[in-house]
Amino acid sequence: MTQLRDLLASAVPFALPLTRTFRGLDMREGVLIPGPYGWGEFAPFDDYSDRAAARWLEAAIEAAFMERPAAVRDSIHVNAIIPMCDSQGAALMTREAMARGCTTIKVKVGSTDVADDIGRVAAIREALGSTGAIRIDANAAWSLEDAVVALRELSEYGLEYAEQPCATTDLRALRSRTEVRLAVDEGIRTSGDPEGAARELADVADIAILKPQTLGGVAATVHLAQRLMDLSAMPVVVSGSLDSSVGLSAVVAAAGAIPDLPYASGLGTGALLAADVVDTPLLPVAGRVPVGRIAPDDDALARAHERVTPHRRDHWRQRVTDAWAARERLSE
Repeated sequence: MTQLRDLLASAVPFALPLTRTFRGLDMREGVLIPGPYGWGEFAPFDDYSDRAAARWLEAAIEAAFMERPAAVRDSIHVNAIIPMCDSQGAALMTREAMARGCTTIKVKVGSTDVADDIGRVAAIREALGSTGAIRIDANAAWSLEDAVVALRELSEYGLEYAEQPCATTDLRALRSRTEVRLAVDEGIRTSGDPEGAARELADVADIAILKPQTLGGVAATVHLAQRLMDLSAMPVVVSGSLDSSVGLSAVVAAAGAIPDLPYASGLGTGALLAADVVDTPLLPVAGRVPVGRIAPDDDALARAHERVTPHRRDHWRQRVTDAWAARERLSE
């Protein structure tokens, strides 16, 4: 049985610089954990509670110490992601994504001035052309009224769906006031009972966003996707969490094992990393990424480890310890 002391002894903290600021970060940090089946990644953002981090640790332990569900496909169609940036930067990143074969673009919105969001989405539409798909993600930044106004304006550019445009408690009211399809993310992954939350939200959202690292791993994600399909025919989009290529390979594995996957998956985040724990990062080719385990390369991991300051190494050691304790409490 895996013990905390063994995890702490073998865990390798890492830090990866980003190409652009994302979620207020310029550096993505986490911990890689080796095991008999490969490597797992523990990288909850600093604002995640210990309870939420416990699920992330569960996912890392699964990746390192357990087999994965069998894949039903060998590659996954993915979307590219555009962070909050000016319209010129958004257009440039869209063209770069198109060069990798991505025809679906997810763009972060929720600016204090909706005109900034409109400018960004308009630039992406112009660069992408009329046939590509645009999905937006506000991370629940808008109030209900702001979401109504913003979706009315942004819908002119053709939206595949809007991900968590407002607080989960406002989604029902929003659905009656917009024709844009709605997807729910925070309403699932921040819940103490993700499956129960997803079932309750099936009549107010059209799509469920499933992030395996926040749900406890690949098996839990595949199970939840199947339950949603069986209970409400609610489609899912599997999405990463700004993972390294090692962590992202587990997310890809979840997408690879879900039978019904009608939308592009959110697995193009590797383009946001200026460095990785592998020499050849997991990036889309012809708009797809392959299914398969990925191990870090020694030199790349060493460089990533050297970027972690002593203070942050202590932080991650304590983060693993606290998540382990929360995991133990949840299992009682």
